[in-house]
Amino acid sequence: MIAVTDATVRFGGTPVLDRVSLRVRDGRLTYLLGRNGAGKSTLLRTACGILRPTSGTVAIDGTDPRRLGRPAASIGVHLGADAAGSPTGPNPNHTGRRHLRWLSVAGGFDDARVTTVLRRVGLADAADRRVADYSLGMRQRLGIAAALLPDPPNLIFDEPVNGLDIDGIRWLRTLLRGLAADGRAVVIASHLFDEVTRTGDDIVVLERGRIVADRPVAEFVSGHDDLESAYLDLIRPTEPAGAGR
Repeated sequence: MIAVTDATVRFGGTPVLDRVSLRVRDGRLTYLLGRNGAGKSTLLRTACGILRPTSGTVAIDGTDPRRLGRPAASIGVHLGADAAGSPTGPNPNHTGRRHLRWLSVAGGFDDARVTTVLRRVGLADAADRRVADYSLGMRQRLGIAAALLPDPPNLIFDEPVNGLDIDGIRWLRTLLRGLAADGRAVVIASHLFDEVTRTGDDIVVLERGRIVADRPVAEFVSGHDDLESAYLDLIRPTEPAGAGR
């Protein structure tokens, strides 16, 4: 389980996250929704230990991520194909296989996992091509492979659908549901409501650095036509009396 408790993150004195608490439970696929700039990426980086909260705590299966001997074995992280500061970002001049082998050696993981994850993400036939020659969708798959390499019980993905074609999106749906079915705690930042409805168990909505909703998908949508209308009703500012007249 991934647990963030009363976390505040400030950049230059400005709070980006304000007393945020999040629980990503084992066997559940949790989607993190919010406008651009709401703090989603900051929350994911805080949840995995890349960012240290100004106040509050973070725990991965009960342990502060800074105290984990091999963090990647406890939490796999993919922050996007071209994300700055990603702990698993590849050298573009390396092949996909070489990148994963480097991560395997650095982390002390079983080298046989390299072949396993390349097959699982559909990159076995492209494993010996340079990453610089990969499409965006292929780089997404490589980042997911890197997160899965140690076979961790917790996973964080930031917009993993970006760059995937329709076949890739269908593959990702199956992968994500399978990871949750295996008992892993999985949290994903996304803007794609259809994917949330199709695959999600829980929804967390972040608005201006605060969590304004945290509930199962079915409960969140209940009483609305669809997820989009439920989300917009939640975050749409209340119009002052007389507005629009």
